[in-house]
Amino acid sequence: MTHLKAGDKAPEFSAPNEKGENVSLENYKGKKLVLYFYPKDDTPGCTAEACSLRDGYGQFQAKGYEILGVSPDSVKKHLKFQDKYQLPFNLLADESHAVSEAYGVWGEKKFMGKTYMGVIRTTFVIDENGAIERVIEKVDTENHAGQLLEN
Repeated sequence: MTHLKAGDKAPEFSAPNEKGENVSLENYKGKKLVLYFYPKDDTPGCTAEACSLRDGYGQFQAKGYEILGVSPDSVKKHLKFQDKYQLPFNLLADESHAVSEAYGVWGEKKFMGKTYMGVIRTTFVIDENGAIERVIEKVDTENHAGQLLEN
């Protein structure tokens, strides 16, 4: 579970996007940002979440929000995932887990009796000044856009 909460300053980050371009929090200064962390490209839950955000993208843009996805997948995997589902937002390749660790979402997970380290699905809404407005730890993957836009 993340240690960050509403009102905290969002940790700085820098990582390559699906095109290999370096992206940092600084790129979003003066803009609102939905920063969502997810475990793996092209898996059922992660695809549902990305497609929900894609389908609501126009509404996010109308409210002044940009969207940025983060997972440990490679630049190449992100490009393939983005192309396959026509995702209109950047995906960061956090292969070293540095961004996930800064946001407190890299941790122990359990699946089918096995324990392993991975991304704990979490979304942060960051305001124009780099402060966290909202943290969503119980993500509704199929209706994530609605979950975010309802407030």
